[in-house]
Amino acid sequence: MKCRSTFVRRDLLLRHDRTVHAKDGGVPLVSEVKRRSGAKTSPSSVPTKPSIALDTATLEQMEASSDGMLDTETAAMLITDFRHQATAQAMANGDATLDDVSTPYSPDHTTLFDTSVPYLSNAGSMNQMPWDTFMSQSVNEPKAHSISSISGSQDSQTSQLSFTSASTMQPHPHQLPPLMERYPSAGDTLAPALHSMNNSMPVSGSATPNGNGLSPFPFLMGPVSPVDYRRSPGPSQALTSPKAPQVLSDSDYNIILEKINKYDGEHSMPNAVNLPSRAHVNDFLSTYFNLFHHHLPFLHPESFKPTEVDPPLLLAVLSIGALYVFNQEQAYMLHIGSKLLVNQFLQNKESFSSRKCPLWTMQSTLLNMIFASWSGDAKGLEWACSIKSLLANMVAGNHYELRHRTEARGGSQPSHSEWIEDEECRRTYYAVYIFFGMLTLTYNHTPAISFADFESLELPSSESLWNLEVSDEQSWRDSLAASTVVTVREAHDSLFQGEAVRYSAFATRVMINALFLEVWNHKRSFEALQDVVTEYKLRLALETWEKSLEFCESETIVVQLSAPHKGHPLIFNAMAVYRNTRARLEVDLKSIQEALRYHDSYEVAAAMSTARDKVRRSQEMIKVIQQCFDCIEIVALQGIKWVGRTCATNWSVEHPLCGLDLMVILSLWLYRLEHDDEPATEEELAMYNKIRNLFDDDSIDVYGSKLSSTVARLWGSMLDEVVVWGITKLMGESFKLHSLALVGYEEDAASGSSGSTPAMSSQAAQELDLETTVY
Repeated sequence: MKCRSTFVRRDLLLRHDRTVHAKDGGVPLVSEVKRRSGAKTSPSSVPTKPSIALDTATLEQMEASSDGMLDTETAAMLITDFRHQATAQAMANGDATLDDVSTPYSPDHTTLFDTSVPYLSNAGSMNQMPWDTFMSQSVNEPKAHSISSISGSQDSQTSQLSFTSASTMQPHPHQLPPLMERYPSAGDTLAPALHSMNNSMPVSGSATPNGNGLSPFPFLMGPVSPVDYRRSPGPSQALTSPKAPQVLSDSDYNIILEKINKYDGEHSMPNAVNLPSRAHVNDFLSTYFNLFHHHLPFLHPESFKPTEVDPPLLLAVLSIGALYVFNQEQAYMLHIGSKLLVNQFLQNKESFSSRKCPLWTMQSTLLNMIFASWSGDAKGLEWACSIKSLLANMVAGNHYELRHRTEARGGSQPSHSEWIEDEECRRTYYAVYIFFGMLTLTYNHTPAISFADFESLELPSSESLWNLEVSDEQSWRDSLAASTVVTVREAHDSLFQGEAVRYSAFATRVMINALFLEVWNHKRSFEALQDVVTEYKLRLALETWEKSLEFCESETIVVQLSAPHKGHPLIFNAMAVYRNTRARLEVDLKSIQEALRYHDSYEVAAAMSTARDKVRRSQEMIKVIQQCFDCIEIVALQGIKWVGRTCATNWSVEHPLCGLDLMVILSLWLYRLEHDDEPATEEELAMYNKIRNLFDDDSIDVYGSKLSSTVARLWGSMLDEVVVWGITKLMGESFKLHSLALVGYEEDAASGSSGSTPAMSSQAAQELDLETTVY
């Protein structure tokens, strides 16, 4: 029977013939017959197989959409489809060769497909996303700019924009689906068949840098560090994925209980503070080391033995792990227990000295301060701020001892155990430094540690070296000698001289923290307005920091976190701080940061609305709005609901904290563009339309077709969709109030009110009450 399919390209025609007609016993093309004429076999020697009715329409659709290549998902779908139909045909014919069909194909002799379930199903979803394929079209293609109603003369058509009716804007030719219903691509709704494939794949293997990182199946893995392997080549090593520490037996669990009772010599821990069951302890350890640890990797997973770790540190780790499984009550009890044990230790020390203070006290105190500061409780933040000086004093004393240990070696290389001890100290100092920087960024608190305290200290090593499994001392010394050693001062000076630096992912996060604090100090100085030279140097350092990402040290650590970024999560987090720092050079929202300290959403929303005059329309502001656009584009391309449900556990808390300033600036800039009498410039029109194209009409029509209120409302709904850290709930409620305040101000302006501060209308307040009862 003649095939009715037509093709405009010969390669598609040949492949159609090979994949469709050759499988069902069809007659190949004449050209193919000539090619195969030299390899004929006797018909009697080849057993006749039953023909399989393939869905040719599906195959042709795959061919047309694959641009000449079959990706992994499509190939898997084809193989499974062939197998299922072959099995059905063999069962119908009573084929004796059916015994072989039960074993799915696997090139490495492992089971890749679960034959008990269909390939596509809604029964399960994958934990990771095919970020590259999902984002490539939307990110790389230029967005068409369109404006709404245009009136006036020919000149005004390029400068004047009516922002009151967004529904008349021309849709983008590749406009995304409705924002509130947008979910990951079809690859993320695959059946447990691919879950079993993910679990059966070996994590380690030959690491060959390529466009997809080091993983042969990037859509099944979390992001692989660093930023881009093509521009940051490193030695070929095996991929590793460090395992979370676990309590292996009941006897180990009893040892932990005995140690806790021994530390609690005063029996001051309340009865409610009990160690959870062994299963829950292991769950909390897994969530800490798999979800939180990668964002602040100052603990050494290999050395972290639950039976040997001091109980205050263990309880602090478990408290954060409990947050990530949404067990807030248990998390709070463990947090209280850790604080009590640390307090007992410090009080019972006859002569406290920061030099002799063990490292675990610093680490426990840091984790407890992180827990309290982002808990969403004003009292917790007050407690954390009250002991900032204590933690800074511990860092100073411990750093002094580290310097003495290093000098005592006389320049000789440390052994692996000595290096682990020193590196864990350095990483803990930097973790405290980063945390203090985030307190400054969020609450405008003066940092308790300055850059000068670390200028002679080495930056953190790569995660690969930090998690390296050492077989002997000689191989360790070779690995250490091949690593890059850069001090904080050297990296700082290079950035300010415009020279790109090669350092690790953790060092990247440290240096952007240092640059942020430099910008913060500059803006707080009285000479900031006249000091043009310093501001130029800061901009140069920030640009150089961004360029240095291309030279970031290569990593072989697989971090299975779902994030729209190829590199290590530390790079993703650093970029959030970078965008915030760039914005801080132009706009300082000090009043909002101070209002956040007291955790009242109405006060925060009021501060957001009154900051309208700080957001000006200028050429420099367009660059700030570009940073705001980059921030919201990451979320919009994935879908507000999906990001709201997954970012709480996969992304660091730094993203909502850094995004607060950016989204306030963006909403107020859009508001001014929509209401100012001054006509919009061409650049402002282009930026407005670029932001508008991220959203569908249904999302904007909710509040009078205003893009400014839409941005604030959707950002707020994302932040409090799923809550791990209570501070995000506070910010989400504040943004929704801010959105309603913008709408209320429009109603007041329409009625002739002369008030200068956006006010919330009674109808908007009622809508908010109805909306917040859902959460």
